[in-house]
Amino acid sequence: MTTPAASARGIFKHFGATQALDNVDFEMSHGEIHALVGENGAGKSTLVRILGGVHRPDQGEIAIEGRTCHFGSPHDAIAAGVATIPQELRLIPAFSVAENLTLSEPPVRRVAGVPLVDRARMRQQALAQLAELDFTPDPDQRVDRLSFAERQLVAIAKALRQRCRLLILDEPTAALETREIERLFAVLARMKNQGTAIVYVSHRLDEVVALADRCTVLRDGRVAAMRRRGEFRVSDLVQAMTGRAETDVVTDALSPGAVLLEDAVDRADAVRVRSREVVGLAGLLGSGTDRVLRRLFGVSHQHRPVSVNGKPQRLSHPTAAIRAGIGMVPGERRLGLVMSLPVRDNILLPSLDRLTRGGMIDRAAGDRLVAELMELLDIRPRNPSLRASALSGGNQQKVILAKWLARKVGVLLLDEPTQGVDVAAKAQIHTLIRKFAADGGGVLVSSSDLAELTRICDSIWTLHQGTITARISRVEGFDEKRLHAAIGG
Repeated sequence: MTTPAASARGIFKHFGATQALDNVDFEMSHGEIHALVGENGAGKSTLVRILGGVHRPDQGEIAIEGRTCHFGSPHDAIAAGVATIPQELRLIPAFSVAENLTLSEPPVRRVAGVPLVDRARMRQQALAQLAELDFTPDPDQRVDRLSFAERQLVAIAKALRQRCRLLILDEPTAALETREIERLFAVLARMKNQGTAIVYVSHRLDEVVALADRCTVLRDGRVAAMRRRGEFRVSDLVQAMTGRAETDVVTDALSPGAVLLEDAVDRADAVRVRSREVVGLAGLLGSGTDRVLRRLFGVSHQHRPVSVNGKPQRLSHPTAAIRAGIGMVPGERRLGLVMSLPVRDNILLPSLDRLTRGGMIDRAAGDRLVAELMELLDIRPRNPSLRASALSGGNQQKVILAKWLARKVGVLLLDEPTQGVDVAAKAQIHTLIRKFAADGGGVLVSSSDLAELTRICDSIWTLHQGTITARISRVEGFDEKRLHAAIGG
């Protein structure tokens, strides 16, 4: 078919004084995977939200199969055949897996002429849909009991259930492992062969090179480049995104110092973090790496005696962990931010007690601290009054990190710290993590990206079903084959 499956022409979008999109053209063909890449704040999320009916453009035109569309809401976009899987998962936490998957179109049976939800068929349909992604949870389990990566699989399955002409995926593999990613790619290949147009937004540029038929690069709200398969490599995309060549973090060897945090020393799954050390946690989906971090930050039902700086502590609540000098960057940004508050307030929230003088908050000192951290972490735009919800995902991630740097915690717990972060910001965060450790801090980081762990960690601990199965140090050499074997595949 010569008519594009979907197109955006001359799109402009402002948010206050910030110009998010400036005369952007974007087009998808039937049976094409079109990647959309760019640095955080480049305009990708804004364009995706316009295509999905969340935002309206200030100027420009959206067309689906040649017909001009004026979306007033996401419902209008869905009715036109546009399905979006956003970074912020649209699931109902208190509903079961099966209920979330079939919510828009539940199977119905009639009893004495009365329509009732057929829960047996609902479970069967949910299991069949999730089996395509190699995921077999209990269909009656509440969604809020799943890990973020597991919820992401449910959200993907829910979108694939919709009969869509255009599928938009915003960072769909950010928290997935290799086997889940391969399964997702197989599903996308089937949809592509059936003629579905797919917009694929990702900071994992190696995936983009392997998957995309075309790639559009946004920079500062404008189209910086558009290339077809075979015309771009990862280095070309980095150059187009940033205007400079790709850089990497040089990991200098550190000499670990005293134990800062020690957990359940008499157990096989004991955790120990020392000063001047970055410890990585690696494991397959459900291995328990995220549960270890939550337990150490006091947000788990499972509490154990711990030692912080040699002193016994009971971390039964996040407040206790913060007072003990522990900060956490969660895998879900909404858990680390108050989205309705400005960037300034989010950064200062954990440090209000330290900024209080005579019962009054020293606003001038707070403003100076926020300005320094926004500059250090390159949080864009440099507007501390902007609501956190208005920032791109990568900049939201930087704000969470900034609030713990403002607090000057001694231990950082990081769950997927560069999830949804562009290549330049990723290198920047890696540098900050290493500097935090070099300055005497301790870091415990969980990541589904083994290459990331080998780049920034001094040692990597592998987990299987909550138990540490191996402890591999940088001195021994981080062998990727050995790491894969240790985590069970």
